[in-house]
Amino acid sequence: MITWSLTIAVLVALVAATLPGGAEAAEKPTYPPTRKGDQVDEYHGTKVADPYRWLEDANSEETRAWIEAQNKLTFGYLENIPGRDKIRERITRIWDYERYGTPYKEGGRYFFSKNDGLQNQSVLYVTESLDKEPRVLLDPNTLSKDGTVALSGYAISEDGRHMAYGLSSAGSDWQEWRVRDVATGRDTSDHLKWVKFSGASWAKDGTGFFYSRYDEPEKGQELQKANYYQKLYYHKRGTPQSEDILVYQRPDQKEWGFGGSVTDDGRFLIIYVWQGTERKNRVFYKDLQAGEAAPVVELLNQVDAYYSVIDNDGPVFYVRTDKDAPRGRVVAIDTRKPDPANWKEVIPQADDVLQGVSLVGDRFFATYLKDAHTQVKVFDTAGKFVRAVELPGIGSAGGFGGRRTDKETFYSFSSFTTPSTIYRYDVASGKSTVFRQPKVDFNPDKYEIKQVFYQSKDGTRVPMFIVHRKGIQLDGSNPTYLYGYGGFNASMTPSFSPANAVWMDMGGVYAVANLRGGGEYGREWHEAGKKLKKQNVFDDFIAAAEWLIENKYTKPAKLAIAGGSNGGLLVGAVLNQRPDLFGAALPAVGVMDMLRFHKFTIGWGWTSDYGSPDNPEEFPALHAYSPLHNLKPGAKYPATLVTTSDHDDRVVPAHSFKYAAALQAAQAGDAPTLIRIETKAGHGGGKPTAKIIEEAADRYAFLVRALDMKLPESFVGK
Repeated sequence: MITWSLTIAVLVALVAATLPGGAEAAEKPTYPPTRKGDQVDEYHGTKVADPYRWLEDANSEETRAWIEAQNKLTFGYLENIPGRDKIRERITRIWDYERYGTPYKEGGRYFFSKNDGLQNQSVLYVTESLDKEPRVLLDPNTLSKDGTVALSGYAISEDGRHMAYGLSSAGSDWQEWRVRDVATGRDTSDHLKWVKFSGASWAKDGTGFFYSRYDEPEKGQELQKANYYQKLYYHKRGTPQSEDILVYQRPDQKEWGFGGSVTDDGRFLIIYVWQGTERKNRVFYKDLQAGEAAPVVELLNQVDAYYSVIDNDGPVFYVRTDKDAPRGRVVAIDTRKPDPANWKEVIPQADDVLQGVSLVGDRFFATYLKDAHTQVKVFDTAGKFVRAVELPGIGSAGGFGGRRTDKETFYSFSSFTTPSTIYRYDVASGKSTVFRQPKVDFNPDKYEIKQVFYQSKDGTRVPMFIVHRKGIQLDGSNPTYLYGYGGFNASMTPSFSPANAVWMDMGGVYAVANLRGGGEYGREWHEAGKKLKKQNVFDDFIAAAEWLIENKYTKPAKLAIAGGSNGGLLVGAVLNQRPDLFGAALPAVGVMDMLRFHKFTIGWGWTSDYGSPDNPEEFPALHAYSPLHNLKPGAKYPATLVTTSDHDDRVVPAHSFKYAAALQAAQAGDAPTLIRIETKAGHGGGKPTAKIIEEAADRYAFLVRALDMKLPESFVGK
């Protein structure tokens, strides 16, 4: 019998022999053979086949051979598309501009990130004055040859002398934390492992910090095993991790996770208790002044709303919450009288969604979303309105960090045609001045931004942004890239993308639909796209596509849909339901198997949004839209390029592997259904610039052929 290891060379040779040589052949690729198993599972009386279960083992020889063969086919296909190199060159040129992060001040020093343009990872700088030349504090680009080691988080001690920082490799959610002396730039002996979904928060005296970690997983299971029983620790600087003090754990609650945050006055450790991606959370605290033996007090333990402690005046906590206010408000909770009847409302609910609040210079900076774009209002500590922050236009603003004693804060602003600009804000005068403004090979005056509102299937009014070059004809001929997400309370707001700029230069229209399931209109908007109501999200996306077609922006043959992670699920589900509506689909790192998503890494945490296949009441809905389980053999699907990464330990690549195999088996049409599998990369966080550019160029090259685009001469040469 011939073993699978002996067929690797045969598979690769087979793929090489069937690579497309011209436009006509390119539409009819011959796919690598994918073995079908006989696995069948029963869910509440329903039997469900899972013939590609073996692809869940990403490390097996059989799976590795399959990956190699699929990549050989995909990259061979892409290399034959005219304009691919020019597209990559144009994206690279626009991407090559200085990008700054929002400055953060601690201990009399300013800390901020900067990318010279094409650096794989941004560099962290420090300076004692904004007028002085900053010096490099940490350059992740020196930590790996291919740029796959990323700075995943950092925290500065209050005196500004030490930095705790986390690194992730190859895009994994796992982090290793170290400590660096800010003055010398040298690392201490501190080294913490098996940290995930955690930041660091220093004690006021700077002798140590709080962080969360999991137990070390079994060897070989690091990227797949479910993550349970997170624990909160205190690490004393200069000691080994084995001596870290266990601050809080709950052996009776395997799904609980913990985030420790020390209040600015150093008195309290706030313990946020989260359970997967559930928006509702618990808040506990520990009085650090009372010593190590002080109890953990369960302040907010009803799991009835979202709570975030902004700051405190002694025992009085200022808290942002959506309890009794689905769009958010700020209340003052006296921990000595914590009953809700005693809460004092400081900033009441407004018409728009309260997205975030900080307390800087004795002023509350409240960030709101109004129809998916940012507005910022300033209040005093009694909740009296002071002024609005004047933003440059309709876009997204973020930042406004700092302490009660600070006289300044910083924020960023960007839009679809405005690269992120950093502003310094004077708290007393309310004046904003530019701190750093990038120079980009891009003229925003050539582009037009619209926000439209359309009706979904049930009559719900949904917003959508549309961006394109000025002067396009609304004759239904424009290649259009429709992006969506629709889940986990995440809001899709305006932002600048060099890749999107190139898409528009190619003659494309870029559209973003603000679907239910997101956070654009608060808790009710989110809940309208959860669990048994998830179909609303798909209906919203389909209605967006129909609106673009009805209003002559495009037509089905020229329309591509795209989304990543939960957005990949969106694309897969909608593709199954309306394959006639699209010319191409780009599902990225998607959740495609809705019956097994909860069995890997942190997938169990998504049941708050999706529901659980183990629940007999929720299983039918999940089974009804699961992208993997609703492909129809013999159907004609549009051209599809599935993208994933072999180190994705958020949405494990098995989702995309199994979906791509099933799609190739089901496809009866001529349109290609391919999968692009990135190596040494994860879910997207920390991905090197070079890999981001390559993937964007491949997506657009795929669409050039799939949508039969006529590129400007500058992309193909004369």
